Amino acid sequence: MWRRFLATAGTATSHHHLSNLTPITAVLANETSRFYSAKPSKSTLAKVKKKFKSDGKSDDVGGGSSAELDAEMEGDQLRIRLLEEDDKDRSLDVGLNGLPLFTSTSSLSLLSRKDTCSYMKFRLEDLNAAVPEGLPSGMLKEFDDSKRCALLVRQSFLDLRDNFRRIVDPPTWSSSSGKAPKLRKQIVLDGPRSCGKSIALAMLAHWARDEGWLVFYSPKGRDWTHGGFFYKNPETGLWDSPLQAENILKDFLKFNETCLQKILCQSSDPIPLGEGAGVGFLKGADSMAMPEGSTLYDLIQIGITHTHAAVGVLVRLRKELSLVKDVPVLLAIDQYNNWFTFSEFEEVVTPRSSRPIHAKEIATVNAFRPMTHDDMMVGAFSHSTAVGKLRKDLPDVPDNARVDFPRYTLDEAAAVCHYYVRQRLIRREVFTEEKWKKMYYLANGNGSEMRWLAPLMW
Repeated sequence: MWRRFLATAGTATSHHHLSNLTPITAVLANETSRFYSAKPSKSTLAKVKKKFKSDGKSDDVGGGSSAELDAEMEGDQLRIRLLEEDDKDRSLDVGLNGLPLFTSTSSLSLLSRKDTCSYMKFRLEDLNAAVPEGLPSGMLKEFDDSKRCALLVRQSFLDLRDNFRRIVDPPTWSSSSGKAPKLRKQIVLDGPRSCGKSIALAMLAHWARDEGWLVFYSPKGRDWTHGGFFYKNPETGLWDSPLQAENILKDFLKFNETCLQKILCQSSDPIPLGEGAGVGFLKGADSMAMPEGSTLYDLIQIGITHTHAAVGVLVRLRKELSLVKDVPVLLAIDQYNNWFTFSEFEEVVTPRSSRPIHAKEIATVNAFRPMTHDDMMVGAFSHSTAVGKLRKDLPDVPDNARVDFPRYTLDEAAAVCHYYVRQRLIRREVFTEEKWKKMYYLANGNGSEMRWLAPLMW
């Protein structure tokens, strides 16, 4: 009885406001009334269209309703125009306690502690040029939702950057002071999902390249163990994946071509050949000679040009990178946890059974996974790939290499929320300290969840 009364009262209340709207527009009005943005989400639009189509009401949605729906979808464009107007008013660029919301520092190398909890502006073209292997999806999502290419300067990133900076260029006080931080040449970034590991790794690669380092950056370590052709090499007992090897070599060449042309190969041993992608073994040859005086660029070109040599070249490249002395070398691998579990590949055991192939049995992973060396290397776990929880002590990884990357602190969350107000993701008239703190604790400092909750603040 009470439930029926509430339903009747709700219908009577909403009838006055929605009487002049078509059915589909009325539903959109209810869906979007909670959000600041004038544009409903794509999932909401899809659900509404599907609902009315299944109800046989698609005929009721005439040309006028379609025009209204198009008007709703122009909300993003309206928001962009408003943000362009806001850019002319510098008084809006204020964060917590009246501090500047954006840093005036123009380089990742010049960022310092005073820049933390502020945003650094980028140009998407510059980021794509600095990290042509591909930007993290979380970074692109942040740019798309906030309508600006800017990232929060976090102390956790500065600590990661300064760790490797001190290794290459030790400060003068490190030898005389006992308070010098402990340096790690090998680091595994771990931490909760959506805490910013992938973004920090991409920015670390960006910074190192700005410094003139040679950076081997792989944003999708999972691709090394999934998809493409795979064959067992009878010479090594490992599994070759020539298609993945070729793609990895092409990615490495995108930014580093000029630098690689100046670095000579330290080994002139022949390159072992394996099966090519879909073409089997090369008849009458099991190796390919390396000409004297070849550069790393020449080596990579062999792997790209000859599919039979792709895996052998990538394995040789790993050894060559350890021998480079003229320029600092950094290995940065995202989705590194995928290399400690089973791959997508399977080996046929009997006509009715097969066994999964572990990532360590793949030749390219076997060459790049170990951290038992003196090279600078960072691997970031990606829990969005859902490989399961790994044990604390990982094989071929130093005991002290694993570092927990934190979620947002309270100060960082304050900066993020003020930034979302500036970018009209949160309505300024409903924004209060109490509300953004509730959002922070509700999301437990999770960046993507806070961004999702931001338009819901009322």
